[in-house]
Amino acid sequence: MSKTESGQRASLARFGLDRQESGDDVAVPFTLENLDGRGRVVRLAGALNTILTRHDYPAPVARLLGEAVTLAALMGSSLKFEGRFILQTQTDGAINMIVIDLDAPDGLRGYARFDKEALDEALGSGKTTSAALLGTGHLAMTVDQGPHTERYQGIVALEGEGLEVAAEHYFAQSEQIPTKVRLAVAEHTRRGNAGASWRAGGMMVQFFPPAGEAGFADLPGGDTEESASGFVEADNWVETKALFATLSDAELVDPDVSAERLLFRLFNEKGVRVFEPEQLEARCSCSAERTETMLNENFSDKERQEMAVDGQIEVVCEFCSATYHFNPNQF
Repeated sequence: MSKTESGQRASLARFGLDRQESGDDVAVPFTLENLDGRGRVVRLAGALNTILTRHDYPAPVARLLGEAVTLAALMGSSLKFEGRFILQTQTDGAINMIVIDLDAPDGLRGYARFDKEALDEALGSGKTTSAALLGTGHLAMTVDQGPHTERYQGIVALEGEGLEVAAEHYFAQSEQIPTKVRLAVAEHTRRGNAGASWRAGGMMVQFFPPAGEAGFADLPGGDTEESASGFVEADNWVETKALFATLSDAELVDPDVSAERLLFRLFNEKGVRVFEPEQLEARCSCSAERTETMLNENFSDKERQEMAVDGQIEVVCEFCSATYHFNPNQF
């Protein structure tokens, strides 16, 4: 081994990159050692394509749902417990509801509800961005650790600026953590393959300054007239945001640019350290047994009889489209 090769290997080892690149359907944690930052990169391919193609969504709906799945993976995959992380939007836009359910730490499912007439009108008038189709309302994030613990829910307004901005506002307002988020979703076709498949990438970086360091301009109240005079934002966060701003959508969804390679491109001069990837998969938690229990516990005999059509109760899972049939007399 040459001295140059030895030096390169040592450098990669120092960054946690002396291993096989992680590929797709992963969340990859990282830290920025010299910038007081940490974050995660999510790359989704097969798992996302499974979720988005379970329903016959128009492409703009699938794209926004993909952004929500990616955001849920960025936020929920870091939870170290057996439970659920639920991301839900309710808005006045053409795409008026999205629900993403992450069965921690690795199972993803999701669905979107939209108004077809409103969607056609929006697309006809050129209002095609995710933010425009989402509209205004709220984004709720719920952490459910099981029946013996209390649910935690955080809510942030959606004001026509999309999921990235809403997530940044949530961390600034609820957690007092300066945060930047990028989400990208695209249909991708490989040469020689028939048809396109959905891919997504996302990155979240957060600033954790040393104890006692001053506040930040992008936290609530930090950009008022009273505080703007003489305010100096932390240099490390300014530099982190500048590097983060160079990130492109194409890089996030490129199947040939792994999370590790992307982080090295952005931050290697500042001491990025990359940790082991965490696998993600499309997984619905519905089952015949759970559906039967739900019908038995939540509905009376009379209500179940009224649900029956031609002697059968049909229940379709909103997430995965699985269909279950029950005899109303079996309960």
